[in-house]
Amino acid sequence: MSLTVKKVKTPKFRLGGNINVQSFESVPATPSFDMKFTTQIRIKNSANWGSYKFNATNVTFQYQGPTVGVIDMAKGKVGWLSTIKRNVEVSFSSSAIAGSNLGSELSSGVLTLNSVGRLNGKVAIMFIMKKKKATNMNCTIAFDVAAKTLKSVECK
Repeated sequence: MSLTVKKVKTPKFRLGGNINVQSFESVPATPSFDMKFTTQIRIKNSANWGSYKFNATNVTFQYQGPTVGVIDMAKGKVGWLSTIKRNVEVSFSSSAIAGSNLGSELSSGVLTLNSVGRLNGKVAIMFIMKKKKATNMNCTIAFDVAAKTLKSVECK
């Protein structure tokens, strides 16, 4: 009898590309914005032959460093060789931002935000072995200010 153990891979933690902007108010003169949108957070465990159980975490949305919004994610489980998608609603405003070039960015027509998060958990291989794995989200989101739509999403 022999046992073959494969290397445990780190799951992927990403923001989905289908962001639906529900409301987007911006005033370049006072530099401020308020935004509300829905999206999916994807946790992909397609490289492991075991389930991934992860702890509760939060995803932070930032504008050039300062936090403009936070969403909480409950703990959960991704089956082996699969992906789960969680629908989330995000709403935030620029009230926490001071002394930035927000006015010039709103006037240029493109608003760029970052979403960051860390997911900690364990991959259980064949119900025998458990290995701790942590994965990070680092996505850049660009919004078209004039059209009030999503321009691009890029995750690393």
